[in-house]
Amino acid sequence: MSGSEIHKVVLAYSGGLDTSVIVPWLRENYHCEVICFTADIGQGEELIGLDEKAMASGASKLIRVDLREEFVRDFLFPMLQSGAVYERKYLLGTAIARPLIAKWQAATAEQEGADGLAHGCTGKGNDQVRFELTYKALAPTLKVIAPWREWDLRSREDALEYAAARGIPVSASTRSIYSRDRNLWHISHEGGPLEDPAQEAEESLFQWTALPEHAPDQPELVEIGFEQGVPVSVNGEELGPSALVEQLNALGARHGIGRVDMVENRLVGLKSRGVYETPGGTILSVAHRDLESICLDRDTLHFKERIALRYAELIYYGKWFTPLREGLAAFIAETQATMTGWVRAKLYKGSATAVARYSPYSLYREDLATFGADDVYDQSDAKGFIDLFGLQMKVRALMDEAPPSSLEAPVQRD
Repeated sequence: MSGSEIHKVVLAYSGGLDTSVIVPWLRENYHCEVICFTADIGQGEELIGLDEKAMASGASKLIRVDLREEFVRDFLFPMLQSGAVYERKYLLGTAIARPLIAKWQAATAEQEGADGLAHGCTGKGNDQVRFELTYKALAPTLKVIAPWREWDLRSREDALEYAAARGIPVSASTRSIYSRDRNLWHISHEGGPLEDPAQEAEESLFQWTALPEHAPDQPELVEIGFEQGVPVSVNGEELGPSALVEQLNALGARHGIGRVDMVENRLVGLKSRGVYETPGGTILSVAHRDLESICLDRDTLHFKERIALRYAELIYYGKWFTPLREGLAAFIAETQATMTGWVRAKLYKGSATAVARYSPYSLYREDLATFGADDVYDQSDAKGFIDLFGLQMKVRALMDEAPPSSLEAPVQRD
């Protein structure tokens, strides 16, 4: 594609190594105006100085939108309600953020009259799919530029050299070459020494959570209140969505909670090692799952667990804006109607454990569950239930003990 076909591009900009290099690369190769778009979804100090950095790289301007409340309210909490966990460990902190960023990037392109969208995702990763599927769903006519699939830079070391040659300041270095992503939900770490799965991650890699062995020697109790499956309070204090997550992040990080080291299956077909820190999200997941244990009936709970696996795949694959995801979300929302109450969790040296829970809609009945004397459950009824429930097993066992004398079909008589 020649540069004359694209006049203005909106770049999803983080200020990291890749997007810092992409700004001058777009100008040099497409001869277009570059507008940087940054979504504030809880990166904190990483956002400091981005305006100056983007302009120094050659951008015409940087547009930053505070999306923290929308991120938690419309993306994180619905995901929490679903129970989605990718490959038993990953709480999807990066994956869930991409459709929100891409949604607002596309909206910015429309407002600015741009004819192109660009991102800094590599051709080996999942994020390229997540961004571009959202573009297709929300801005199908805009051109998409993915420099990592076009340029001759083949490594992060090449990108560092490119930046140095143009005087572009970047935070990455050949000494600390991890690829990181941070938001309100987590910090992810990839690349560098982590590419050897047989090598334990260095403690210096972790940016957020305390080493569990160095966490406080005394456990701490935290009580989380829910209304229809939505977290609304911490220790009795009502908090807005982002403030609630931030408070639990601080608690969880102090106790070393939420560290995950895993090798996962990327969407593109290869395996990748990632190390994640998700302190508040881990506490919320433990609490929400525990509240469901008393508020949902067995059939709904078990079916919802199956839905959670598919929901996690849809998020991981970047299929947030699809009819299936939206349909499953409607089902999940229905299951949360009675998910009101509180869960008390104990935080201690890397673990978050639910130790008490209450809901006015609880299906747990002490008078039925008790091992003591009761008048509401006739234990003799269990015999008939077991006889019928195990009838097919008994029939098969009887056949094995006395197999048919002949395998020939019975004679048909008129």
